[in-house]
Amino acid sequence: MFSLRSALCAFLALGLLLGTTSAEARFGKRSRPSQSDSKKDDDKNDDTHEASPVGSRDDDDDDRPRRRRSNHRRHVSSGAGDVVEGLGFLAFVLSSGNHRLTVVDEPRQRGELRQERHAAPLSFRLGLQGGPVNSGGAGDFFIGLEGRRFGFDARVTGIAVDADDGTDETDNLTLVEAHLTWALVSLERARLRLEAGVSTANAPDITFVGPSLGLSLEACLAGPLDFEARAQMTPFPYRQVDASAALALHLGALVLRGGYRGMVLDDAGQVDGVVHRDGFHGPFFGLGLTY
Repeated sequence: MFSLRSALCAFLALGLLLGTTSAEARFGKRSRPSQSDSKKDDDKNDDTHEASPVGSRDDDDDDRPRRRRSNHRRHVSSGAGDVVEGLGFLAFVLSSGNHRLTVVDEPRQRGELRQERHAAPLSFRLGLQGGPVNSGGAGDFFIGLEGRRFGFDARVTGIAVDADDGTDETDNLTLVEAHLTWALVSLERARLRLEAGVSTANAPDITFVGPSLGLSLEACLAGPLDFEARAQMTPFPYRQVDASAALALHLGALVLRGGYRGMVLDDAGQVDGVVHRDGFHGPFFGLGLTY
């Protein structure tokens, strides 16, 4: 899997190639012509001109201003159209979404309000979030789809921290979760889910796959402001505990969130017989969409 270390090496190699001024050939690669040769070729090309009929230059000069004005008008018209389309899309996002402030009385089914906030019959969500953890950083991407009771949730977490062996290297971890969800509570102002599925942990020297359990809560506090909490655990073959709490501001379909997250990873001695345990914690901020 692509890692931060590989990216750094690739950028360093690219920098060395771009910084090389010598024209010597590398193994398996044809050398490029020097700048002096290119300049000579350009001078040769400049010394030869094709003949043109008398009056053709004047005709071209007469046409150029008109072509420029036409291109300028098309550019201005295209730019204005892009601005209008962008504003229209932003207005659509801010006016849509399931988390509406106005509650509409609709037929109830088993004591639940339909098509409002956390009791929507169908909801789709995705988002990005990240922040500092210990001597590094972590970022998440998540996506989910759920009905009134059942749904699906997938998350990918990338962690990059300084190595603990005193070197300047970076340790990279990639965590993946795929869960089926079941809503124990599905009300207008709150949703409580049970989650179960599979989790994986890709570490520098080993990759784990194990069962995963989770519990998540979303509850309206006031107006468009929600409280969100989530906990996840993997009992074996490695041990993972991941918990977070956040405040989420719903602006139509757009969601801004910020909170705090803590995580413990334990390889249970599966690598070399010695237990390696790490804890990560820190604030995070995110942006998402909910429909």
